[in-house]
Amino acid sequence: MEPTDEEVVETAAEAAEGYVLSELATSDVDDLDVTVTFEDGVLDVEVYVNAPDADADVEQVADDAALVAGQAVDDLFAE
Repeated sequence: MEPTDEEVVETAAEAAEGYVLSELATSDVDDLDVTVTFEDGVLDVEVYVNAPDADADVEQVADDAALVAGQAVDDLFAE
């Protein structure tokens, strides 16, 4: 059975948020916003992270989080 649009969005959002919080200290993250849409089979994930005190490349972490979200959705459809 194919996942619902809601399941796809939840899976992507949880994966992206989980990745960001695994890469950056929660105390360094001032703001984290994950926006996910899934319409007509097209997944769009936008990740915004404001973590000025983080040692990591925050922009790269945000980009990678979007990729992780896409992979999580691919895995969901493969189940």
